Amino acid sequence: MLARLRGTEIFFDIEGMGLVPDGPRMRERPVAMILHGGPGGDHSGFKPGFSPLAERMQLVYVDHRGQGRSARGDPARYTLDENVEDLEALRRHLGLGPVVSIGTSYGGMVAMAHAARYPEAVSHLVCVVTAAHSGFVARAQQIVAERGTPEQQRVCQMLWDGALDTVEKLKHYYAVMGPLYSTTFDEAKSRDGRARALHEPEALNRAFRPGGFLRSFDLRPELRNITARTLVLAGAHDWICAPEFSEEIHRLIPGSDLRVFRNSSHSIRADEPEAMMDAIKGFIVY
Repeated sequence: MLARLRGTEIFFDIEGMGLVPDGPRMRERPVAMILHGGPGGDHSGFKPGFSPLAERMQLVYVDHRGQGRSARGDPARYTLDENVEDLEALRRHLGLGPVVSIGTSYGGMVAMAHAARYPEAVSHLVCVVTAAHSGFVARAQQIVAERGTPEQQRVCQMLWDGALDTVEKLKHYYAVMGPLYSTTFDEAKSRDGRARALHEPEALNRAFRPGGFLRSFDLRPELRNITARTLVLAGAHDWICAPEFSEEIHRLIPGSDLRVFRNSSHSIRADEPEAMMDAIKGFIVY
């Protein structure tokens, strides 16, 4: 489905019932907005892994502006600030009250900024393997230099240079980097996932290249404005959003909870999927 708003079209998909029979009445479930990473990815990687959450809440999967099945538009507007405003506009377009916001990696950055700038719009915030400022890039470069193979170091340099300029190069990057993204990396499953995903190199390169917004953003001064109950999830072996960045978020968001998954890297949903779903379901209590 497409929502026409803010001069573009934002794709969203819905899983699960919003109203469920409960004896003599219909009970309203919470709505969770699911935000993907990248930038330059889409929501497809959450399916079917997030489906267990639909037992507790209605899920709204969102493709960021210029990515996935959303309209492309002006690449100059492929930014975190625009993604935040799109998310709030979509929430209002759908007529939703305060939502559960679940953001993974880059999606976690969008979710944090949205919860800080529109605190009345978010009841619960789940930040999954993310970071609150651009320092995560230098740390990731250090980790790749220490742990990466020569080919992993080569493709990562293309990421830092903003040189992953075709879909084929981007898919090759994820194939090479798979063992660092996931401690349980399975090439066959990963190949299918890469085939299903709609990659957008322009969005990724604009974010990571020298001068890109991920090289200079800093949400830390805003995190004190978040009033939503917050859960922070980290992978102990995460190479790109190292766990110390989740620990920092936990310190800066008042009253937040932190859970570090000891057997996971950046892809907790692949490495410890049941434990991750249990943690989120246990946190979202209405």
